[in-house]
Amino acid sequence: MRRYPKNAGFTLIELMIVVVIIGLLAMLAIPRFMAVSTKSKQSEARLILKQIYINQRAYRQAGISYYLPAGPASASNPFAFRDITIEISSKSRYTYTINGDANTFTATATSSILDDDPIQDIWQIDDGGNLTCVSDDAML
Repeated sequence: MRRYPKNAGFTLIELMIVVVIIGLLAMLAIPRFMAVSTKSKQSEARLILKQIYINQRAYRQAGISYYLPAGPASASNPFAFRDITIEISSKSRYTYTINGDANTFTATATSSILDDDPIQDIWQIDDGGNLTCVSDDAML
């Protein structure tokens, strides 16, 4: 049977070095994680804007003009785009607006609650299907 000395174990310096290494790794990883998390939240805006584009095209083919709602759609007003069969989730982070006239439209998604900074995240899609990021809150 093997006997261990009474003072076997880690020294305080060894434990402090491990804590410092873990702290450095966390310092590098947490900001990157937050940026990637914000990027993933932007997929909501891209998805809904593409849905608005497709439904706007179908609405125009059925009638003579694009649909122009009276007000914005958001989590607090989920049925504002009911005429083009789009319902906004109660957990939505964005507010959606549609502007234009009978022949053109631009749909915009705006959010300022993706992360803890005051920068707004703004995405737009036009009647040609061009999806653009006007203001990116998740700059990597």
